[in-house]
Amino acid sequence: MKKKTGILLPLFSLPGKYGIGDFGKVAFDYIDMLKDTGIDLWQILPLNPVGFGYSPYQPFSSFAGDEIYIDLDDFVNRGWIQEAIDPFNEHSNRVSYHDVHEYKKKWLRKAYEVFRKLDGFKTSEYLDFAAEAHWLDDYSLFMVFKQRNGLKSWVDWPEQYRDWSAEDALSSADDYEVGYTKFTQFVFFQQWYAIRDYANQKQIEIMGDIPFYVGLDSADVWANRSLFLLRENQPIFIAGVPPDYFSETGQRWGNPIYDWEMLKKLDYKFWIDRLSWNNRLFDIVRLDHFRAFDTYWKINSASPTAVEGVWELGPSFDFFDHLFRVIPDLNVIAEDLGDLRPEVRELKDYYKLMGMKIIQFSLDANENNNNFGDSENLIVYTGTHDNQTIEGWYQLIDEDNQRYVKQVLNENGITGESISEKLVNYALSSIANVVVIPLQDVLGLKDDARINVPSTIGSPNWEWKLTGFQETRAGLSRFKQQIKHYRSK
Repeated sequence: MKKKTGILLPLFSLPGKYGIGDFGKVAFDYIDMLKDTGIDLWQILPLNPVGFGYSPYQPFSSFAGDEIYIDLDDFVNRGWIQEAIDPFNEHSNRVSYHDVHEYKKKWLRKAYEVFRKLDGFKTSEYLDFAAEAHWLDDYSLFMVFKQRNGLKSWVDWPEQYRDWSAEDALSSADDYEVGYTKFTQFVFFQQWYAIRDYANQKQIEIMGDIPFYVGLDSADVWANRSLFLLRENQPIFIAGVPPDYFSETGQRWGNPIYDWEMLKKLDYKFWIDRLSWNNRLFDIVRLDHFRAFDTYWKINSASPTAVEGVWELGPSFDFFDHLFRVIPDLNVIAEDLGDLRPEVRELKDYYKLMGMKIIQFSLDANENNNNFGDSENLIVYTGTHDNQTIEGWYQLIDEDNQRYVKQVLNENGITGESISEKLVNYALSSIANVVVIPLQDVLGLKDDARINVPSTIGSPNWEWKLTGFQETRAGLSRFKQQIKHYRSK
């Protein structure tokens, strides 16, 4: 197998003419740069409509796309908008989600009016999309009802909206508003497929990311309540993990827990649908929190922290046997990080799934875990979206750990001008089949470019973005030489 090299960069972190990285020309330019660098893989974060705290891991739907990523210039090219669209927050290095949503919405509304006048809903392109998007009706109604109820969580809606029935759902919604949501989803996926296809033409695969859990305030739960452990529409138990590297009190995510007995009775249809849809969107799907398929941490919803909870057995082999029977071409990797019992590795290895290794964790002097290259069937990262950048991490570890890092690098003959360059080289030197580096580490950026701090909510998480490509071009030029050096060995 050819050794592959990838870059981890959320779409929202690209430079953006309208305040966020989106499906516009910049995304295609970025793919061209990756191709020139010798990159095989672009890993992104979920593209679903962000909910609480603007986290892509707490979306309003695990099927729909966030309209914030739609390229407005495409509307001009199609003739749906006749006037010039002024840039918005073009040079900001942070994404202001609310402001960008509001700015783009007014142009989306104008394009929607033209789409309706052109009978866009009657075109074969739209009808084909609507036939494939089995989730579209539920999501569109959910968003209309959410707007109608002041964006409150569905659990706080009046009964007529909260406990809707399929028979009278459309009569309870404004058809015009339902149509708007369906229009944005149609355009979103048209534009996304254009980017994916362009990347594939350049021999670049795109890795998507699917969270294990879904958010309570989502169309997923609202329309499928029998699949979750709820009482009077509230979670009886919630998801998280016990105390770990990131938090002394654990991580209390708040997501409702699946009713796996019910899911099994229904042949895991909800999960099969999720993975089938993502299999259309991406070349590779990363299963976030893979360990929960073996055992998951169940917290009483009344508990203020994640310290008190119990491990419950997940669906394990029964689920994956069924999954690969139904979707035999599914290409998934397992996020198998953390303190795992042996059965998790056995589950992953049985299906020959690629796992992950994080250099920041493997070079912790207290963990005796530096043998990150003991398997080819894994992806080696310097860090993920949840980690500090290498420069930020190295500055905060103590002197003993810094000496340990230097010792490991010296023993392996790793050189470089900066600690980030050295650890990128260290990753490239591994025998792993795939090495993925966050762009921030390629560029040697500090922690002001960090994407997310686990167990914290809101700003500055999920906001960092590039203001242009000048620094990126220079960094990728250096990275190209690093890739060439280690591929020649």
